[in-house]
Amino acid sequence: MPHKPKKPCAFPGCPALTDRRFCNEHSRTEARRYNRYSRDPDSAKRYGGSWRKISSAFLQANPLCELCKADGRFTTAVLVHHKRKLTDGGTHDVGNLMALCQSCHSRLHAKQHDYF
Repeated sequence: MPHKPKKPCAFPGCPALTDRRFCNEHSRTEARRYNRYSRDPDSAKRYGGSWRKISSAFLQANPLCELCKADGRFTTAVLVHHKRKLTDGGTHDVGNLMALCQSCHSRLHAKQHDYF
């Protein structure tokens, strides 16, 4: 299956072509900027090292996207989603987590924020 053509990096002045928004060189810089200036300061506490261990273990136990699997498709899960947000009283408990592919995760958040 053909791939989409690569686009220029979104970092100002960078001529590198990439499949994502930023090239490998600037993706770390942009992530650092986002975490420092745009992200909720308390999120570092909620999504620290313990969350990385929990999400990694959950993805190993649940390697397929739950929403795709319900539709009869078998897509590899890459993200762990909280059914009830941590800011709304949710926890990292297994019953509050679901494994999702990037597409389903984006779609779910877009619906939650009324982008559709």
